[in-house]
Amino acid sequence: MMKLHIAYLACATAITGVGLGAASPAAADHQMTHVVFPGESIQAAVDAADPGDTVLLTPGTYRQSVKVTTPGLTLRGMGRSTVLKPATTKAAESCGENGNGICVVGKKDKDIKGVTVASLTVTGFAKSGVFSVGTDGLTVQNVTAEKNGVWGIAQERSVHSVFRKNTARDNGDAGLLLANTIKADEGAADTEGTVIEGNLLEGNRVGLTVRRLRNLTVAHNQVIGNCAGIFVVGDENKPKAGALTVRDNRVARNNKSCPKTARLEALQGSGIVLTGAEDTLVTRNRVTDNAGPSSLSGGIVLFKSFVGATSERNRITDNVLKDNAPADLVNTDTGEGNTFQGNTCRASKPAGLC
Repeated sequence: MMKLHIAYLACATAITGVGLGAASPAAADHQMTHVVFPGESIQAAVDAADPGDTVLLTPGTYRQSVKVTTPGLTLRGMGRSTVLKPATTKAAESCGENGNGICVVGKKDKDIKGVTVASLTVTGFAKSGVFSVGTDGLTVQNVTAEKNGVWGIAQERSVHSVFRKNTARDNGDAGLLLANTIKADEGAADTEGTVIEGNLLEGNRVGLTVRRLRNLTVAHNQVIGNCAGIFVVGDENKPKAGALTVRDNRVARNNKSCPKTARLEALQGSGIVLTGAEDTLVTRNRVTDNAGPSSLSGGIVLFKSFVGATSERNRITDNVLKDNAPADLVNTDTGEGNTFQGNTCRASKPAGLC
């Protein structure tokens, strides 16, 4: 067993060195890797770690949740074979008690900075696979979040985040949700440059929901086989959601049928939907084969929000759209200043947008 621990620790050191980049010798001397094996407590390792340390989870199944409150911590698995599932007994910490797998939580008056969650699977949790609130510079990368009850990966009240190369599959609501706040009605928050890039979002109710946020980029994602692909959601609060970019994504066959909820009608066949949003650029996306009977169905859809807030000054440019129904481009919004230019498509509603 001692040899096994040493072997994994050597591997952990190599992985950690690559992940953290060039650190000063003094900083490197003080950074530690805490190796955890199945059957051991992840929470105990996280609680023992100092800022800048890595907690490395070796392959296997862990029946537990974990709450991270240490800035600069890296919580890393060794690929998809490192699996977190719900505990078989009552969870010992608030993250698990609330139905989540991994929680990264800042304080009310101070964001937690520089945390990384990477290279593991979270599955079967009642609420979210990964949930974060009050973070600054959080990175979630190469995480597989599947078959969780509500969201695969979710975040609120956070800035400077990076969500890259994750897979969110078959979750009850959004595969990936970013919001200003989940429970309260407030104006849109500035994410200060959050990036959602290179993720695979499939088989969820909604692939990606961006709710009441501004100043972020959604790029190079594959959004396939959900009930709806990408939602940019705003409302009547000020400032409005928007001032963001949705570009270079592949959005295809989001034709699962999902029943209505208290907040949203039944969904099927929605590609990219803007509702109650402003000053958003939707460009160079490939949107194909999204078809359904919902008022939100179609390739790229502008839709007045359900509280009556219009979408304004959004630019829909240079997208390739094909075989979406009822149309490739749909604009049922009454907002002003929305433009459709340079798109490759066959049918629009109303006519003349292609």
